[in-house]
Amino acid sequence: MREIIFDTETTGLDPLNGDRLVEIGCIELINRVPTGRTYHAYYNPQRSMPAEAERVHGLSAKFLSDKPLFHDGVDAMLEFLGDCALVAHNARFDFGFLNAELRRCNRAEIDLNRMVDTVAIARSLHPGAKHSLDALCSRYGIDRSHRVKHGALLDAELLAQLYVELTGGRQIGLTLVESVTMETAETGPIVSRIARPVRVFTPSAEEIARHQAFIATLTDPLWLSGQTDAA
Repeated sequence: MREIIFDTETTGLDPLNGDRLVEIGCIELINRVPTGRTYHAYYNPQRSMPAEAERVHGLSAKFLSDKPLFHDGVDAMLEFLGDCALVAHNARFDFGFLNAELRRCNRAEIDLNRMVDTVAIARSLHPGAKHSLDALCSRYGIDRSHRVKHGALLDAELLAQLYVELTGGRQIGLTLVESVTMETAETGPIVSRIARPVRVFTPSAEEIARHQAFIATLTDPLWLSGQTDAA
């Protein structure tokens, strides 16, 4: 099962009010295990960078001024995304900006049915707790000491680790559970687990027969010594 974990950085909060996408980072997972394949790009937003946004991600208008426009790299990005599920933290935000950019270059929007929102998963698992990426990384013991500012690829790498934890833990990659499935819909993700097969602890007739045959080969077993003395 192929999934893409992704994160974006932007000039602000509202793509319908002129804010633009300036960075995207993507991590490929196969059966919840990172393959090592990534996609990362910066984009020239063709507008100024608000100070509050720059304080979050550290991307200045000067730094982005020589970067390609979104439509220059859209084909490579769409090829990497493919048609699999797309996982993001507060996913409607990232989908909103991604689809706004796709509309600007007359490309089809990404279907929201492909969306998996890790915030929604975290809320269902930990109601009432903090659900920021930092808070959840702390809860699950994921090292984020190198995260000084937000960065799309770095945040996607952290989110990939978190996503595995939220959907069953690292043992999924070691096949210690049979499987974990994820269904997505516009209303949010639904997590379901396939139960492990019931273990059988009672010895079979064949095992009992083998045990009795082994016992018969023992000479003066310790547990019979008391019976001999009593006789």
